[in-house]
Amino acid sequence: MIETFLNNRLLTLYIIPFILGCLCVFSFQPYNFSLINFIILPIFFYLLVHIKKKSKSIYRKKPFKKNLFIFGTAFGFGFFLSSIYWIMNSLTFDDNFKILIPFGIILIPLFLSLFFSLLTLCIGPYLNLNIRSIILFSSGLAFSDYIRANVFSGFPWNLWAYSFSWSIEIIQILEKLGLFAFNLILITIFMIPAIFFLKINFSKKISYFLLVPLILFSFYIYGDHSINQNQQRVNSVDEKFYIKVISPNFKLEYGLNSKQIEKRLINLIKYSDPDKDIKTLFVWPEGVFSGYSYSEILGLKKIFSDNFNKNHFILFGINKADNEKGALYNSLVIVNKDMEILKEYKKQKLVPFGEFLPFEKLLNKFGLKKITEGYESFARGKKQENIKIDELNILPLICYEIIFTKFIQHAHIDTNLVINISEDGWFGSSIGPHQHFAKAIYRSIEQNSYLIRSANKGVSAIINNKGKIIKKLNPSEAGNIELDVPLIRSKNKNKNDLIFFVLLITYIFIFNYYKKNNEK
Repeated sequence: MIETFLNNRLLTLYIIPFILGCLCVFSFQPYNFSLINFIILPIFFYLLVHIKKKSKSIYRKKPFKKNLFIFGTAFGFGFFLSSIYWIMNSLTFDDNFKILIPFGIILIPLFLSLFFSLLTLCIGPYLNLNIRSIILFSSGLAFSDYIRANVFSGFPWNLWAYSFSWSIEIIQILEKLGLFAFNLILITIFMIPAIFFLKINFSKKISYFLLVPLILFSFYIYGDHSINQNQQRVNSVDEKFYIKVISPNFKLEYGLNSKQIEKRLINLIKYSDPDKDIKTLFVWPEGVFSGYSYSEILGLKKIFSDNFNKNHFILFGINKADNEKGALYNSLVIVNKDMEILKEYKKQKLVPFGEFLPFEKLLNKFGLKKITEGYESFARGKKQENIKIDELNILPLICYEIIFTKFIQHAHIDTNLVINISEDGWFGSSIGPHQHFAKAIYRSIEQNSYLIRSANKGVSAIINNKGKIIKKLNPSEAGNIELDVPLIRSKNKNKNDLIFFVLLITYIFIFNYYKKNNEK
C-alpha cells in the first residue's frame, strides 16, 4: 500500500517533501519539538533513495536528475516558507512595498530552497539504503548549511543545530566544537533512525539506534559539569559592571515628528530610571529614534544632561552620517550625559533590501528603495573592532549580526562582554523574534562571556557565559532588567571552520571505508 502511495509522482516529488519541509519549523523556537527531526530527516533520506530507484520506471517521464532537483526544491520551499514567512511583515510598513508581498513570500523561500535542490541533485545519484549513504547524506546536508551561511553575504538562519536551543546542557559542546561541527554531528544523530530502513539484522539496528541517547547523554553530562564548574568561576570574578537593559516596546512607525521623538526619549529615560550614585551602562535597542540621525537628535541634549550624570554611559542604535565619505551608517554608539559620542561601531552585515538596495542605481529608476526609513542605502562598516570603555571590552552586534558565528571567531581575545541591540518590530507578532533570540544563546556559549540583548518588540535578556537566561523581557513587555554583570574573558578561541572541515574529511574517509568494504 505504501509503495503504491509513493508511486504517485505528484505526492512524492511535490506534496510530501513540501509538508516535511514545513514541519521542520516545529523543531525551532518557540516550539522546540526537536524530536520531529528524528522522523523528518530519515524520511527525507528514504524518499531520495526511492526516487532514484523509481526514476527509471514510474517517474521516467522526467529525467532522473530533474526529479531529484524538484524534490529538494519542494522540501526547501516548505522549510523556508514556514520558518521565515515573517520577513514579509517588514513590507507592510510602507504602502509602496505592499505590492511586493506576494512575490517576496514566494521568491525568497524559492531562492533559498536552491541549497536543498543542489544538495539532492549532487548526492542523490549516490544514495542507497546503506550506512555509507547515511554518512554521505549527513555530511552533504551539513556542508550545504555551511555554504548557505557564507555565500551571498550569508544567511545561517535555522541551522539544524538551533533545534536544541532549549537545552543549554547539550549545547555546551559548542565552545569546543563550534557551530558547524556541532551542526554536522546533530544531523548525523537525527539520521540514525534511518538504519531501520536498511537491510541489516535487527540487533545491529538496535545497537546503532542506541547511539542516539548515548551521544546526547554524553553531551548533557559534559554540559551539566561545565555549567556547575562555571558557577565557581563566576563567583570568583572581581571585575563587574552594572548594566541596565531597556525594552521600551515602541510601535514601529515611519515619519515621526520632533515632538514624538522627544516623547520617546522621555519614555526611555523613565524606563532607565538613572541613579546618579551608581556607575551604569544603559543599553537601549536599535531603532528607538525611528530613522532620525545622530545630528538630528542633538537638539535633545538638554534632556540628556538633566537626567544623566558623569557616572552614566548610554548605548543605543542610531543613523550616523559621515560627511567626508558621503555615507550613512547604521551605527551603535555610546554617549555621555552631554550626548558626546565616546565610542561608535558601524554595522557590517547589512540586510539586503532592508538596509541597502542591491543594484541601487538600476532599481531606483523603478521607484524602489531600501525598506527601512529613508531613501539612501546604508554603507557597510569595514572593520570589526571592539568597544573599550573603562573595564568593558565589548563585542558589539547590531540586529541580525547575532546570527553570524564569525563575529565571535574574530573577536578580540580580551572581549569580556557581547552586546546585541535589535529592532524586532519588523517581525510583527510572529515566531521571528523568538528564533532571532535563540541565536544569542549560542553566541554567549561560543564566546564564553555574558551577552546583553536589548530588542524593541523582541526578547531582551541578560544571558550568562553558558547560555543561561539570567533575566528576560518578552516581546510585548516594556521596562528594564539590571545586573552587576561579571566580566568574563574567554580562555581560548574556537577555530570553528577548521574543526568542521576536519570532521567533514573524517566523514569522507568513513564513507570510502564502507564503500571499499562493500566492493570486497
